[in-house]
Amino acid sequence: MPDASAAPDRTQTFLATARRVIRREGEALSLLAEALDEAFADAVALILEARGRVIVSGMGKSGHIARKLAATLASTGTPAHFVHPAEASHGDLGMMATGDVALLLSNSGETPELADMIAYTRRFHIPLIGVAGRPGSTLLSRSDVALLLPAAPEACETGIVPTTSTTMTLALGDALAIALMEHRRFTPDKFREFHPGGSLGARLARVSDLMHSGDALPLVAAGTPMREALIVMTQKGFGVVGVTDARGRLAGIVTDGDLRRHMAGLLDLTAEAVMTPAPRTIGPDALAEEALAEMNDRKITCLFVVDPEADDGARGILHIHDCLRAGIV
Repeated sequence: MPDASAAPDRTQTFLATARRVIRREGEALSLLAEALDEAFADAVALILEARGRVIVSGMGKSGHIARKLAATLASTGTPAHFVHPAEASHGDLGMMATGDVALLLSNSGETPELADMIAYTRRFHIPLIGVAGRPGSTLLSRSDVALLLPAAPEACETGIVPTTSTTMTLALGDALAIALMEHRRFTPDKFREFHPGGSLGARLARVSDLMHSGDALPLVAAGTPMREALIVMTQKGFGVVGVTDARGRLAGIVTDGDLRRHMAGLLDLTAEAVMTPAPRTIGPDALAEEALAEMNDRKITCLFVVDPEADDGARGILHIHDCLRAGIV
């Protein structure tokens, strides 16, 4: 049986290793931040001037970082895609064209699989940004813009496993993407276009994307008898009915609470007499998560959607269940 007394020592050993790795990589990122110079600005400017795409490539661990960087660029307004360097030598070089910018990653700067891509960029005058950890390496010496990673030990004690170097490369790629995004004034609306699915897409959904409109709207005129208003309220299934004025604008809302308050003689009243005037509404361009927060704060289940600038009546209605079904929490 395993020695139970050894478990605490093993736990402390694992924790000590983890803390050493994280601190070492954190120190490397601080070195990287301090080492950035005009070359970084030149790289951003080169990408901004490009008419085509950013072609990102790397081999091995650098290739995994390159894939992530290409995805981050593409999702933040900079067209980009990853090209595997080995596949490039067997036909995929044709994915690069005049107007593109190549961004090649290699910690050593001597990755043999990148040789054909480097040569291709030089032959066809495709701007090349190189990222490497060795000054004077083939990749950096042949690049139009050379981004040199500072000297920092890998996180493992043997110094052979790509850890700190890949972390720095990842952070440098993120810095490029964010600098480009902020310069392009990439808005949440544009971001949403590239992220329609998942929890992120749900968070960026607009009220107009989820609201019910047209014949689904529970609306009655102000003078409608409550016996008729109750029928509309029941048929539409939202538990409320909106009350419109002579110009078709939303003047009030009848809720379950209003029904209870006017229980005596309810069927002899009009919708206008029972309604709560000036109800809380939300605009169609508001984020759906704002609507959900409003409903939670007010302890209500529905919001009518009104464009305050158009003054043309209710555009739609949003139920709290619509937000929950869309994954907004």
